[in-house]
Amino acid sequence: MTSREASQAPLEFGGPLGVAALLILLPATMFHLLLAARSGPARLLALPAYLPGLEELWSPWALLLLFIWLGLQVALYLLPARKVAEGLELKDKSRLRYPINGFQALVLTALLMGLGVSVGLPLGALPGMLLPLAFATTLTSFIFSLLLYAKALVAPASALAPGGNSGNSMYDFFLGRELNPRLGSFDFKYFCELRPGLIGWVFINLALLMQEAELRGSPSLAMWLVNGFQLLYVGDALWYEESVLTTMDIIHDGFGFMLVFGDLAWVPFTYSLQAQFLLYHPQPLGLPMALLICLLKGLETIPTATGRQLLVSGWWGMVRHPNYLGDLIMALAWSLPCGLSHLLPYFYVLYFTALLVHREARDEQQCLQKYGRAWQEYCKRVPYRIIPYVY
Repeated sequence: MTSREASQAPLEFGGPLGVAALLILLPATMFHLLLAARSGPARLLALPAYLPGLEELWSPWALLLLFIWLGLQVALYLLPARKVAEGLELKDKSRLRYPINGFQALVLTALLMGLGVSVGLPLGALPGMLLPLAFATTLTSFIFSLLLYAKALVAPASALAPGGNSGNSMYDFFLGRELNPRLGSFDFKYFCELRPGLIGWVFINLALLMQEAELRGSPSLAMWLVNGFQLLYVGDALWYEESVLTTMDIIHDGFGFMLVFGDLAWVPFTYSLQAQFLLYHPQPLGLPMALLICLLKGLETIPTATGRQLLVSGWWGMVRHPNYLGDLIMALAWSLPCGLSHLLPYFYVLYFTALLVHREARDEQQCLQKYGRAWQEYCKRVPYRIIPYVY
């Protein structure tokens, strides 16, 4: 896409004004959730009882801890991989190569953490540092995004993302100008997509579990369920790491503040909301209900001009994006151990619903362009997008 074509393409998120608002709203929402989870009322839709001062948010130790964490994950990324995969073909007909060693990084991080805890690493103290850690990560995300934007200014046109070179600096800073920013063979977007944030989420959850054990003698069944569900999700994502190479984030979106902040800050500090809530607001959960929550977890096709097939039976015969429906059911299962007395633990379900509806709209547009009449026929055969008989 040329810069002229990009400038004429429809802008997302309400254009420059919309992304300007999101640059403020996304970090503000994250800090609101962190404060609400530890407050007595734990109200999602009420202002926090107090706003922390800079002395409570800024900590050089938190910044040092963040850099140590990032440095560790970079070192594990650079270790020999069990497999090296090729991405999809780029504009210049080349294919980038990616190390498939994310699950290896998770296991080695767990071993190192276990060794550290055995010699006195105070992992259970991490919940008390979440605010300054989130602040340090937000600050780092802004600076890193600025560096990526500056790097993209000298990148060739073939390296730019389809939607991140509109010509408006703020919009392009948010969306990301360069599709696959690299330093040598080190791919910044691919590294951030599944490594520091997802693995960090697991260990924040574990730290919250350990802190609950210190406070109450043992972790609650609800805390065990949340940790187990979310560890399974992260482990699965890293085991099948190669599948991320075909996602919209990798093949379409540039690497700007939207993904930088999302990967490094939003994921670990917001996705751990259920475990944070349970630490400060323990919920009774019996074994029968726990088992019920756990239970929440030959194809006909249409040929297309690209040579690929569109599934029209099984789950894909009911809705066009059953994987999104599965994500929403999974998100609900993560929140149910927190009980029904507060809306706060269900923020992830609400947020993820909005995210998937927006992403599904982008998918629809791209599939129509890619498959043409075959996609129109598929939409007639499968009218529901995510939830059968609802949407």
